[in-house]
Amino acid sequence: MTKGKNLILEQMGNGPMDNFQYFLGDHRTNEIAVTDPAWDIDYLRSQAKKKGYKISAIFLTHGHHDHTNGLDNLLSTHDVPVYISKNEHPLYMPKCKNLTQIENHTKLKIGGIEFQCLFTPGHSPGCQVFLHGNTLISGDTLFIDGCGRCDLPGSSPKDMYNSLYNVIMQLPDPTVIYPGHDYGPTPFATVKEQKETNPYLQCSSLEEFLQERMGISF
Repeated sequence: MTKGKNLILEQMGNGPMDNFQYFLGDHRTNEIAVTDPAWDIDYLRSQAKKKGYKISAIFLTHGHHDHTNGLDNLLSTHDVPVYISKNEHPLYMPKCKNLTQIENHTKLKIGGIEFQCLFTPGHSPGCQVFLHGNTLISGDTLFIDGCGRCDLPGSSPKDMYNSLYNVIMQLPDPTVIYPGHDYGPTPFATVKEQKETNPYLQCSSLEEFLQERMGISF
């Protein structure tokens, strides 16, 4: 696994649902974005302070409660922008200050490091992933050897198929996937490895995906 020498990438387990949160940023400036702040915000703050990081943004992979329940707490001490997909379901759109609804392929810069936002609906209509080089923060779109559930309000198995096969699987094989939950056998894996081991990425058609993986009968 390789990543840019200036990229800050720290994966942290947090909360009762085995969430992963990330610090993403630039070693040259020590600026970071926090992804999906939830559960133990004091821990996230203390880790950033311990390492001399300046929190300058919040990236949301989607708006579900287990990824956003610490927003107001973190914003109470860090007055920074919060980025979420404009397509998120009204049920899940946070009601916090500094919220910016972004477009597909929006580019966000932390220090001198640029992250591209790619819309990946399915788990929720507002799911998005964050890409820098061969590093992908996949949220609840793709887990290691799994994918996000598609039976919640606003979910769509067909959208999930499109996101997995026409967005995630089109990325270069060396791309390293960092998921939103610690649900797999490893905390991260490459696209190539997931093509070989993840059953949700091994379907020959939409129909097979819906029948075999999502249990939808026609």
